[in-house]
Amino acid sequence: MSEERLLERFVRLCEIPSVTGNERAMTDALAAELTELGIPFREDDSAGPARAGAGNLIAHVAPAGDPEVAEWVSFFAHVDTVPHDEPIVVTDDDGVFRSAGDTILGADNKAAVAVVMELAARLAAEPGEVGLELVFTVAEEQGLRGAAALDVEVLRSKFGYVLDHATAIGEVIVAAPTYKKLIAEFRGVESHAGMRPEDGRSAIGAATAAIATMDLGRLDADTTANIGVIDGGTAPNVVAGRCHVEGEARALDAGRAEAVAQSMVDACSWAAGEAGVDVDVLVETYFRGYRVKPSSRPLAIARAALETCGVEPVEITTGGGSDANALRSAGFEALLLANGTWANHTSDEWVSAEALVQMLDICAEIVAEAGRG
Repeated sequence: MSEERLLERFVRLCEIPSVTGNERAMTDALAAELTELGIPFREDDSAGPARAGAGNLIAHVAPAGDPEVAEWVSFFAHVDTVPHDEPIVVTDDDGVFRSAGDTILGADNKAAVAVVMELAARLAAEPGEVGLELVFTVAEEQGLRGAAALDVEVLRSKFGYVLDHATAIGEVIVAAPTYKKLIAEFRGVESHAGMRPEDGRSAIGAATAAIATMDLGRLDADTTANIGVIDGGTAPNVVAGRCHVEGEARALDAGRAEAVAQSMVDACSWAAGEAGVDVDVLVETYFRGYRVKPSSRPLAIARAALETCGVEPVEITTGGGSDANALRSAGFEALLLANGTWANHTSDEWVSAEALVQMLDICAEIVAEAGRG
C-alpha cells in the first residue's frame, strides 16, 4: 500500500505544473496533503527574495519521544521545474515512468518530493526515535534562490539530505563547484551593411572575437567554462549595434572559478577595444562550492544506510549545483545524494518505480541510522 501510494503520488505531482516562478499550485497541493496527514507545516517568506510563486514549505513529523530533546533529520526537495511548453502527462512503461509528450517528466525533483512525502506519511503513522523535518524549496532551477532565501536558523535539524542528483542510487556527492555567471552587453554602431558598412562598428563581431579567444569546455578535471547564449542585431542588412552574451565558469576551487571568469571578462574587454565598441560585463556568483569532510556525520550515516539497503556507497564530485550548495554556504551541513533519475531537463527524462521505492527505503534507513547514533 505504501509503495502504491508513493507511485500514485509521484505521477500526480509530476502532472501539476510548477515551472520556476509559478510554484503555487504545487505548494498548495503539498499543503493540502500535509494537512490531511495531520503534519504541521508553515510557508516561509522567501517568495519575494526568491522571485518565486510561493515560499518554501517547512514541515515537521514529531518523534515518539520528547521533540525538544530528540534528534531531528531533514530532507530537502525542490518543487519547481525547468520550463516546458506542453502539459506533462506521465506514462508507466512496464515500471518506467516517462513523459507521454515532448516535455520533461518532472522527476527533477518531484521524485524526491514524492519520496519525502511518503516517508512523512509513514512516520506520521508510526513515529520513530528521530524527528523528521521536511523542506520543500522553490526557485531551485534558477540559481538555488529558494534555498538561498531560507533561514537555516529556524531548522530543528543540525544536518540534512538533498535528494537531487540525476545519477545512480548509491552515489554520494562529496564536492561541488563554485558557479560564476557572466553577462556581457556589447554596444556598437549601426549602419547599412550594403551601403555604408565602414560607418558601423559591429557588436556581434566584437562578441564573436571575444568568444574566439576564450578557453571553453573542460579546462581541467575540476573546471569548465561555457558560452551558452549569444543574441544581437536587428536585420541582415544592418551592422549590429548590440549583442548580448551569457556564459559561465565552474570550478571546485573557488579561486580557480574566479580566475576563469576574470579571463572571460578580459577577453570581452580586449575584443571591445579592438573593435571600437563598448561593453559592460557583469559576473555573478550563483552558488559557492564545497567539499564534504571525511569525518562528516551525515556522510557516515548515509554510508551505513546505503550499505544496510544493499547499495554500495560511491563518493563522487559533481560539476552541477544543488540546494546543498546554498545550504552549506549558509552554514547548514547538507549532503547531496543521487536519487536514480536520469536525463533531467530533457524530454528523455525517466525514473523507474524500483528506484523510487529504493530511495524511500534508503531515506527511512537514514532516519533509523541517525536514531542509532
